[in-house]
Amino acid sequence: MTSLSLTINGKRHDIDVEPRLSLVDYLREHALLTGTHVGCEHGVCGACTILIDGAPARSCITYTVACEGAEITTIEGLEDDSVTDQLRTAFHDHHGLQCGYCTPGMLISARDIVTRLPDADEDRVRLELSGNLCRCTGYVGIVAAIGEVLEKRLGDSPAAPVPSRDRLGPLGSHPPAERREAAGAERRARVAVTPAAPPQASGPAKDALADEDWAAVEAQGVELLQSFDVGHSRDKVWEFFKDLDQVATCMPGASLTAPPEDGRAAGEVSVKLGPIRTAFTGNLEIERDDANHRAVVHGAGRDSVSASRARAIITYQVHAVGDDRSRVEVSVKFLLAGPLAQFGRSGLVRNVADHLTKMFATNLEARLSGAPESEVIASLSAATLMRAAFWDRFTAFIRGLFGK
Repeated sequence: MTSLSLTINGKRHDIDVEPRLSLVDYLREHALLTGTHVGCEHGVCGACTILIDGAPARSCITYTVACEGAEITTIEGLEDDSVTDQLRTAFHDHHGLQCGYCTPGMLISARDIVTRLPDADEDRVRLELSGNLCRCTGYVGIVAAIGEVLEKRLGDSPAAPVPSRDRLGPLGSHPPAERREAAGAERRARVAVTPAAPPQASGPAKDALADEDWAAVEAQGVELLQSFDVGHSRDKVWEFFKDLDQVATCMPGASLTAPPEDGRAAGEVSVKLGPIRTAFTGNLEIERDDANHRAVVHGAGRDSVSASRARAIITYQVHAVGDDRSRVEVSVKFLLAGPLAQFGRSGLVRNVADHLTKMFATNLEARLSGAPESEVIASLSAATLMRAAFWDRFTAFIRGLFGK
Protein backbone atom coordinates (compact mmCIF):
# COMPACT_ATOMS: atom_id res chain seq x y z
CA MET A 1 0.00 0.00 0.00
CA THR A 2 1.10 3.57 -0.68
CA SER A 3 0.22 6.54 1.53
CA LEU A 4 -0.57 9.88 -0.08
CA SER A 5 -2.60 13.06 0.29
CA LEU A 6 -4.76 14.67 -2.34
CA THR A 7 -7.64 17.11 -2.46
CA ILE A 8 -10.93 16.10 -4.05
CA ASN A 9 -13.59 18.77 -4.58
CA GLY A 10 -11.96 20.96 -1.95
CA LYS A 11 -11.68 18.25 0.70
CA ARG A 12 -8.35 16.74 1.71
CA HIS A 13 -8.01 12.95 1.59
CA ASP A 14 -5.18 11.13 3.39
CA ILE A 15 -5.34 7.63 1.98
CA ASP A 16 -3.55 4.31 1.58
CA VAL A 17 -3.99 2.71 -1.83
CA GLU A 18 -2.52 -0.06 -3.91
CA PRO A 19 -0.11 1.27 -6.57
CA ARG A 20 -2.19 -0.27 -9.35
CA LEU A 21 -5.49 1.38 -8.32
CA SER A 22 -6.77 3.71 -11.03
CA LEU A 23 -8.08 7.12 -10.05
CA VAL A 24 -11.54 6.45 -11.46
CA ASP A 25 -11.86 3.32 -9.32
CA TYR A 26 -10.81 5.25 -6.22
CA LEU A 27 -13.30 8.03 -6.96
CA ARG A 28 -16.21 5.66 -7.57
CA GLU A 29 -15.55 2.83 -5.13
CA HIS A 30 -13.78 4.54 -2.24
CA ALA A 31 -14.76 8.21 -2.38
CA LEU A 32 -18.25 7.20 -3.63
CA LEU A 33 -18.24 9.93 -6.30
CA THR A 34 -20.09 8.00 -8.98
CA GLY A 35 -20.69 10.98 -11.26
CA THR A 36 -17.43 10.08 -12.99
CA HIS A 37 -18.33 7.28 -15.40
CA VAL A 38 -16.24 4.36 -16.63
CA GLY A 39 -16.38 3.61 -20.35
CA CYS A 40 -13.58 2.09 -22.37
CA GLU A 41 -10.92 2.04 -19.59
CA HIS A 42 -8.30 2.76 -22.27
CA GLY A 43 -8.39 6.57 -22.33
CA VAL A 44 -10.35 6.60 -25.60
CA CYS A 45 -13.98 7.54 -24.90
CA GLY A 46 -13.59 10.43 -22.44
CA ALA A 47 -16.47 9.37 -20.15
CA CYS A 48 -14.13 9.44 -17.12
CA THR A 49 -12.81 12.98 -17.73
CA ILE A 50 -12.15 15.01 -14.58
CA LEU A 51 -10.00 18.03 -13.69
CA ILE A 52 -6.54 17.50 -12.21
CA ASP A 53 -4.97 20.79 -11.16
CA GLY A 54 -7.51 22.54 -13.36
CA ALA A 55 -6.77 20.57 -16.53
CA PRO A 56 -8.99 17.84 -18.06
CA ALA A 57 -7.56 14.35 -17.63
CA ARG A 58 -8.61 10.73 -18.13
CA SER A 59 -9.08 9.23 -14.69
CA CYS A 60 -9.23 5.66 -16.06
CA ILE A 61 -5.56 5.76 -17.14
CA THR A 62 -4.32 7.85 -14.21
CA TYR A 63 -2.99 5.98 -11.20
CA THR A 64 -4.15 7.29 -7.84
CA VAL A 65 -0.58 7.20 -6.51
CA ALA A 66 0.45 9.65 -9.24
CA CYS A 67 -1.85 12.29 -7.74
CA GLU A 68 0.13 13.09 -4.58
CA GLY A 69 -0.70 16.69 -3.67
CA ALA A 70 -3.01 17.15 -6.65
CA GLU A 71 -6.24 19.16 -6.73
CA ILE A 72 -8.92 16.94 -8.24
CA THR A 73 -12.36 18.16 -9.30
CA THR A 74 -15.14 15.80 -10.37
CA ILE A 75 -18.54 16.70 -11.78
CA GLU A 76 -19.90 16.74 -8.22
CA GLY A 77 -17.39 19.45 -7.33
CA LEU A 78 -18.82 21.72 -10.03
CA GLU A 79 -22.33 21.78 -8.56
CA ASP A 80 -22.10 25.49 -7.69
CA ASP A 81 -19.81 26.48 -10.57
CA SER A 82 -21.38 29.26 -12.66
CA VAL A 83 -19.91 28.11 -15.98
CA THR A 84 -21.03 24.52 -15.45
CA ASP A 85 -24.49 25.77 -14.45
CA GLN A 86 -24.75 27.68 -17.73
CA LEU A 87 -23.62 24.60 -19.66
CA ARG A 88 -26.13 22.33 -17.91
CA THR A 89 -28.94 24.69 -18.90
CA ALA A 90 -27.69 24.96 -22.48
CA PHE A 91 -27.30 21.17 -22.77
CA HIS A 92 -30.93 20.83 -21.67
CA ASP A 93 -32.19 23.53 -24.06
CA HIS A 94 -30.33 22.13 -27.06
CA HIS A 95 -31.04 18.45 -26.27
CA GLY A 96 -27.33 17.83 -25.85
CA LEU A 97 -27.83 14.53 -24.03
CA GLN A 98 -29.75 11.34 -24.65
CA CYS A 99 -28.64 8.40 -22.51
CA GLY A 100 -26.47 10.82 -20.48
CA TYR A 101 -23.57 8.44 -19.96
CA CYS A 102 -21.01 10.71 -21.63
CA THR A 103 -22.45 13.90 -20.14
CA PRO A 104 -20.29 14.30 -16.98
CA GLY A 105 -17.05 14.02 -18.96
CA MET A 106 -18.54 16.09 -21.78
CA LEU A 107 -19.50 18.88 -19.36
CA ILE A 108 -16.01 18.99 -17.87
CA SER A 109 -14.42 19.21 -21.32
CA ALA A 110 -17.00 21.83 -22.32
CA ARG A 111 -16.18 23.90 -19.24
CA ASP A 112 -12.49 23.75 -20.14
CA ILE A 113 -13.29 25.02 -23.65
CA VAL A 114 -15.43 27.90 -22.38
CA THR A 115 -12.91 29.06 -19.76
CA ARG A 116 -9.75 28.49 -21.81
CA LEU A 117 -10.91 29.40 -25.31
CA PRO A 118 -13.50 32.21 -25.03
CA ASP A 119 -13.18 33.02 -28.75
CA ALA A 120 -13.47 29.43 -30.01
CA ASP A 121 -15.51 28.94 -33.18
CA GLU A 122 -17.48 25.82 -34.07
CA ASP A 123 -14.53 24.10 -35.76
CA ARG A 124 -12.32 24.64 -32.71
CA VAL A 125 -15.08 23.42 -30.36
CA ARG A 126 -15.45 20.23 -32.41
CA LEU A 127 -11.69 19.70 -32.39
CA GLU A 128 -11.48 20.17 -28.62
CA LEU A 129 -14.36 17.73 -28.11
CA SER A 130 -12.83 15.04 -30.34
CA GLY A 131 -11.60 13.17 -27.27
CA ASN A 132 -15.12 12.81 -25.84
CA LEU A 133 -17.30 10.27 -27.63
CA CYS A 134 -21.10 10.31 -27.58
CA ARG A 135 -22.52 6.90 -28.48
CA CYS A 136 -25.94 8.51 -29.07
CA THR A 137 -24.36 10.89 -31.63
CA GLY A 138 -25.66 13.99 -29.86
CA TYR A 139 -22.78 16.14 -31.09
CA VAL A 140 -24.92 18.73 -32.88
CA GLY A 141 -26.78 19.65 -29.69
CA ILE A 142 -23.61 19.55 -27.59
CA VAL A 143 -21.70 21.84 -29.94
CA ALA A 144 -24.68 24.22 -30.14
CA ALA A 145 -24.91 24.33 -26.33
CA ILE A 146 -21.23 25.20 -25.95
CA GLY A 147 -21.53 27.82 -28.68
CA GLU A 148 -24.45 29.46 -26.88
CA VAL A 149 -22.54 29.68 -23.59
CA LEU A 150 -19.48 31.09 -25.36
CA GLU A 151 -21.64 33.75 -27.02
CA LYS A 152 -23.38 34.68 -23.75
CA ARG A 153 -20.09 35.04 -21.94
CA LEU A 154 -18.43 37.28 -24.54
CA GLY A 155 -19.42 40.41 -22.64
CA ASP A 156 -18.51 39.02 -19.22
CA SER A 157 -15.21 39.63 -17.50
CA PRO A 158 -12.67 36.87 -18.18
CA ALA A 159 -12.49 34.04 -15.67
CA ALA A 160 -9.53 33.90 -13.30
CA PRO A 161 -6.67 31.80 -14.72
CA VAL A 162 -6.44 28.27 -13.43
CA PRO A 163 -3.37 27.86 -11.18
CA SER A 164 -0.70 25.46 -12.45
CA ARG A 165 1.91 23.66 -10.37
CA ASP A 166 5.59 24.08 -11.07
CA ARG A 167 6.59 20.46 -10.52
CA LEU A 168 5.88 17.00 -11.80
CA GLY A 169 2.29 15.86 -11.56
CA PRO A 170 -0.13 13.32 -12.98
CA LEU A 171 -0.54 15.32 -16.18
CA GLY A 172 3.19 15.49 -16.82
CA SER A 173 5.83 18.11 -16.25
CA HIS A 174 4.66 21.58 -15.25
CA PRO A 175 7.50 24.01 -16.13
CA PRO A 176 8.02 27.31 -14.27
CA ALA A 177 5.62 30.14 -15.09
CA GLU A 178 8.04 32.10 -17.27
CA ARG A 179 8.75 29.04 -19.41
CA ARG A 180 5.02 28.33 -19.71
CA GLU A 181 4.39 31.88 -20.90
CA ALA A 182 7.27 31.74 -23.40
CA ALA A 183 6.01 28.41 -24.75
CA GLY A 184 2.50 29.83 -25.02
CA ALA A 185 3.75 32.87 -26.95
CA GLU A 186 5.70 30.65 -29.33
CA ARG A 187 2.65 28.42 -29.85
CA ARG A 188 0.42 31.43 -30.57
CA ALA A 189 2.96 32.78 -33.04
CA ARG A 190 3.00 29.45 -34.87
CA VAL A 191 -0.79 29.36 -35.03
CA ALA A 192 -0.94 32.93 -36.37
CA VAL A 193 1.18 32.02 -39.41
CA THR A 194 -0.78 30.65 -42.35
CA PRO A 195 1.08 27.64 -43.75
CA ALA A 196 2.14 27.88 -47.35
CA ALA A 197 0.19 25.79 -49.81
CA PRO A 198 2.02 22.64 -50.92
CA PRO A 199 3.62 22.89 -54.36
CA GLN A 200 1.37 21.48 -57.07
CA ALA A 201 3.65 21.26 -60.07
CA SER A 202 6.92 19.97 -58.70
CA GLY A 203 5.55 16.55 -57.73
CA PRO A 204 6.24 14.53 -54.58
CA ALA A 205 9.57 15.00 -52.83
CA LYS A 206 11.85 12.06 -53.51
CA ASP A 207 13.14 11.86 -49.93
CA ALA A 208 9.83 12.68 -48.22
CA LEU A 209 9.53 9.22 -46.61
CA ALA A 210 13.22 8.39 -46.12
CA ASP A 211 13.38 9.45 -42.46
CA GLU A 212 10.17 7.73 -41.30
CA ASP A 213 10.48 4.96 -38.70
CA TRP A 214 8.81 2.12 -40.59
CA ALA A 215 10.09 -0.47 -38.10
CA ALA A 216 7.87 1.17 -35.46
CA VAL A 217 4.86 0.84 -37.75
CA GLU A 218 5.62 -2.86 -38.28
CA ALA A 219 6.11 -3.48 -34.55
CA GLN A 220 3.45 -1.23 -32.98
CA GLY A 221 0.95 -0.50 -35.75
CA VAL A 222 -2.66 -1.62 -35.75
CA GLU A 223 -3.20 -4.22 -38.48
CA LEU A 224 -6.34 -4.48 -40.59
CA LEU A 225 -6.87 -7.36 -43.04
CA GLN A 226 -9.40 -6.95 -45.84
CA SER A 227 -10.33 -8.82 -49.03
CA PHE A 228 -12.91 -8.40 -51.76
CA ASP A 229 -13.79 -9.92 -55.12
CA VAL A 230 -13.97 -8.07 -58.43
CA GLY A 231 -15.73 -9.36 -61.56
CA HIS A 232 -12.74 -8.78 -63.85
CA SER A 233 -9.56 -10.66 -64.72
CA ARG A 234 -6.44 -10.40 -62.58
CA ASP A 235 -4.43 -8.75 -65.36
CA LYS A 236 -7.10 -6.10 -65.91
CA VAL A 237 -7.34 -5.29 -62.20
CA TRP A 238 -3.55 -5.18 -61.83
CA GLU A 239 -3.21 -2.88 -64.82
CA PHE A 240 -5.83 -0.57 -63.31
CA PHE A 241 -3.89 -0.40 -60.02
CA LYS A 242 -0.90 1.00 -61.90
CA ASP A 243 -2.84 4.21 -62.57
CA LEU A 244 -2.72 6.09 -59.24
CA ASP A 245 -5.07 8.81 -60.47
CA GLN A 246 -7.74 6.21 -61.20
CA VAL A 247 -7.15 4.35 -57.94
CA ALA A 248 -7.49 7.60 -55.95
CA THR A 249 -10.92 8.22 -57.46
CA CYS A 250 -12.10 4.88 -56.07
CA MET A 251 -11.33 5.86 -52.45
CA PRO A 252 -13.97 8.30 -51.13
CA GLY A 253 -12.34 11.39 -49.65
CA ALA A 254 -8.95 10.75 -51.33
CA SER A 255 -7.29 12.82 -54.05
CA LEU A 256 -3.84 13.38 -55.52
CA THR A 257 -2.37 16.87 -55.09
CA ALA A 258 0.50 16.34 -57.54
CA PRO A 259 1.05 14.12 -60.60
CA PRO A 260 2.53 10.69 -59.79
CA GLU A 261 6.23 10.35 -60.58
CA ASP A 262 8.48 7.27 -60.46
CA GLY A 263 6.20 5.34 -58.08
CA ARG A 264 5.75 8.34 -55.78
CA ALA A 265 2.76 10.58 -55.26
CA ALA A 266 1.45 13.35 -53.01
CA GLY A 267 -2.16 13.42 -51.91
CA GLU A 268 -4.82 14.14 -49.33
CA VAL A 269 -7.37 12.02 -47.49
CA SER A 270 -10.34 13.79 -45.86
CA VAL A 271 -12.59 12.16 -43.27
CA LYS A 272 -15.52 13.58 -41.30
CA LEU A 273 -16.96 11.37 -38.58
CA GLY A 274 -19.12 12.96 -35.91
CA PRO A 275 -17.09 15.80 -34.38
CA ILE A 276 -13.90 14.60 -36.03
CA ARG A 277 -12.75 16.34 -39.19
CA THR A 278 -9.39 15.44 -40.63
CA ALA A 279 -7.48 16.17 -43.81
CA PHE A 280 -4.25 14.21 -43.87
CA THR A 281 -1.83 15.59 -46.47
CA GLY A 282 1.30 13.63 -47.26
CA ASN A 283 3.27 11.38 -49.58
CA LEU A 284 3.30 7.75 -50.62
CA GLU A 285 5.72 5.44 -52.35
CA ILE A 286 4.86 2.19 -54.14
CA GLU A 287 7.02 -0.86 -54.83
CA ARG A 288 5.40 -3.20 -57.36
CA ASP A 289 6.07 -6.87 -57.99
CA ASP A 290 4.48 -7.40 -61.40
CA ALA A 291 5.36 -11.11 -61.54
CA ASN A 292 3.34 -11.84 -58.40
CA HIS A 293 0.74 -9.07 -58.85
CA ARG A 294 1.74 -7.70 -55.46
CA ALA A 295 2.62 -4.20 -54.23
CA VAL A 296 3.74 -2.52 -51.01
CA VAL A 297 2.78 1.10 -50.30
CA HIS A 298 4.47 3.28 -47.68
CA GLY A 299 2.53 6.43 -46.84
CA ALA A 300 2.84 9.21 -44.26
CA GLY A 301 0.75 12.31 -43.71
CA ARG A 302 -0.16 15.06 -41.28
CA ASP A 303 -3.49 16.59 -40.31
CA SER A 304 -3.07 20.38 -40.24
CA VAL A 305 -6.04 20.87 -37.87
CA SER A 306 -5.11 18.53 -35.02
CA ALA A 307 -1.37 18.22 -35.83
CA SER A 308 -1.85 14.44 -35.75
CA ARG A 309 0.47 12.28 -37.86
CA ALA A 310 -0.25 9.00 -39.58
CA ARG A 311 2.04 6.37 -41.09
CA ALA A 312 0.87 3.28 -42.90
CA ILE A 313 2.27 0.26 -44.70
CA ILE A 314 -0.25 -1.17 -47.15
CA THR A 315 0.35 -4.49 -48.88
CA TYR A 316 -2.06 -5.70 -51.55
CA GLN A 317 -2.08 -8.65 -53.91
CA VAL A 318 -4.42 -9.61 -56.74
CA HIS A 319 -5.30 -13.31 -57.10
CA ALA A 320 -7.06 -14.98 -60.02
CA VAL A 321 -10.30 -16.65 -58.90
CA GLY A 322 -11.35 -17.50 -62.46
CA ASP A 323 -10.88 -16.24 -65.99
CA ASP A 324 -13.03 -13.18 -65.35
CA ARG A 325 -12.87 -12.83 -61.59
CA SER A 326 -10.19 -11.69 -59.12
CA ARG A 327 -9.72 -11.42 -55.39
CA VAL A 328 -7.85 -8.49 -53.86
CA GLU A 329 -6.25 -9.11 -50.46
CA VAL A 330 -5.13 -6.07 -48.49
CA SER A 331 -3.08 -5.74 -45.30
CA VAL A 332 -2.86 -2.33 -43.63
CA LYS A 333 -0.60 -1.51 -40.69
CA PHE A 334 -1.02 2.04 -39.45
CA LEU A 335 0.29 4.11 -36.55
CA LEU A 336 -1.28 7.38 -35.38
CA ALA A 337 0.44 10.04 -33.27
CA GLY A 338 -1.14 13.13 -31.75
CA PRO A 339 -4.70 13.88 -30.57
CA LEU A 340 -6.28 11.38 -32.98
CA ALA A 341 -4.10 8.49 -31.75
CA GLN A 342 -6.73 7.65 -29.12
CA PHE A 343 -9.00 6.33 -31.88
CA GLY A 344 -6.38 4.01 -33.35
CA ARG A 345 -7.11 1.19 -30.87
CA SER A 346 -10.87 1.59 -31.01
CA GLY A 347 -13.12 -1.05 -32.61
CA LEU A 348 -14.80 1.81 -34.44
CA VAL A 349 -11.73 2.09 -36.69
CA ARG A 350 -12.18 -1.51 -37.85
CA ASN A 351 -15.89 -0.96 -38.53
CA VAL A 352 -15.15 2.14 -40.60
CA ALA A 353 -12.33 0.33 -42.44
CA ASP A 354 -14.70 -2.50 -43.34
CA HIS A 355 -17.20 -0.03 -44.75
CA LEU A 356 -14.54 1.90 -46.68
CA THR A 357 -13.32 -1.36 -48.23
CA LYS A 358 -16.81 -2.11 -49.48
CA MET A 359 -17.11 1.41 -50.93
CA PHE A 360 -13.70 1.08 -52.62
CA ALA A 361 -14.65 -2.31 -54.09
CA THR A 362 -17.93 -0.87 -55.42
CA ASN A 363 -16.12 2.06 -57.04
CA LEU A 364 -13.42 -0.22 -58.47
CA GLU A 365 -16.04 -2.45 -60.06
CA ALA A 366 -17.77 0.61 -61.51
CA ARG A 367 -14.54 2.04 -62.95
CA LEU A 368 -13.47 -1.24 -64.52
CA SER A 369 -16.93 -1.64 -66.06
CA GLY A 370 -16.79 1.82 -67.62
CA ALA A 371 -19.55 3.31 -65.46
CA PRO A 372 -20.05 7.10 -65.72
CA GLU A 373 -18.42 9.43 -63.19
CA SER A 374 -21.77 10.08 -61.48
CA GLU A 375 -21.98 6.45 -60.30
CA VAL A 376 -18.73 6.62 -58.32
CA ILE A 377 -18.97 7.48 -54.62
CA ALA A 378 -16.71 10.51 -54.28
CA SER A 379 -17.01 11.51 -50.61
CA LEU A 380 -17.51 10.00 -47.20
CA SER A 381 -20.88 10.18 -45.48
CA ALA A 382 -20.57 10.39 -41.70
CA ALA A 383 -24.16 9.22 -41.25
CA THR A 384 -23.62 6.20 -43.51
CA LEU A 385 -20.38 5.28 -41.75
CA MET A 386 -21.98 5.50 -38.32
CA ARG A 387 -24.98 3.42 -39.39
CA ALA A 388 -22.68 0.80 -40.89
CA ALA A 389 -20.52 0.71 -37.75
CA PHE A 390 -23.61 0.37 -35.52
CA TRP A 391 -25.10 -2.38 -37.72
CA ASP A 392 -21.84 -4.35 -37.73
CA ARG A 393 -21.68 -4.25 -33.95
CA PHE A 394 -25.37 -5.09 -33.57
CA THR A 395 -25.17 -8.14 -35.86
CA ALA A 396 -21.98 -9.30 -34.09
CA PHE A 397 -23.84 -9.06 -30.78
CA ILE A 398 -26.77 -11.10 -32.11
CA ARG A 399 -24.46 -13.77 -33.51
CA GLY A 400 -22.67 -14.01 -30.17
CA LEU A 401 -25.97 -14.18 -28.31
CA PHE A 402 -27.13 -17.21 -30.30
CA GLY A 403 -23.72 -18.80 -30.65
CA LYS A 404 -23.51 -18.37 -34.42
